[in-house]
Amino acid sequence: MTEAESSNPKHAIPSKALALALIGFGLLILGGLALVLLIRSEAAIPEEAIDYPPAVPVPLDFRPSELRLADIDGNPVSLADYAGQVVLLNNWAFWCPPCRAELPELQEYYDAHRDQNFTIVGIEAGGELDDVLYHVKLYKLEYPIWLDPQSKSLAAFKNGSLPNSYVIDESGTVRLGWNGPINREMLEDYVTPLLEEQ
Repeated sequence: MTEAESSNPKHAIPSKALALALIGFGLLILGGLALVLLIRSEAAIPEEAIDYPPAVPVPLDFRPSELRLADIDGNPVSLADYAGQVVLLNNWAFWCPPCRAELPELQEYYDAHRDQNFTIVGIEAGGELDDVLYHVKLYKLEYPIWLDPQSKSLAAFKNGSLPNSYVIDESGTVRLGWNGPINREMLEDYVTPLLEEQ
């Protein structure tokens, strides 16, 4: 290559492009490593240690449309089956971290108040039965769990975010609604007074 050719900017373009490609490739590798480290660090934190701020309920006053689904044993179930009881309907999904985080709180509250004409109905939004059963066993859930492969409950309550929860009183009227996770303290503050009204 002559001196004139080496000083020609046209010959510099391939080397600059190669350098930029190598830098870009290096950044891609570093980004991938950072993502792996982030996932591993989050996986190392117990889910119970993650602080999901509890949602505050809003007062409501409507009658929900009839909801007919199947429970985890394949039995047909309906909200009408719980007429005369206070029901906390909880829409959740096994793949949703805030949903999983609130499951122990819901079970504790259910244990404390199940003898007060009260139940919780957990409606899992579209998961495979094996995944749902695994999480029911993992969290030792004893309250009824329904399967909702077509998201009928989310449509009935016009709420696609998860988790969400609704308190239905003994007359069948929705009294409270939550958008987001709830904890035991929030349940005692807002649901227990409704149980005492009966």
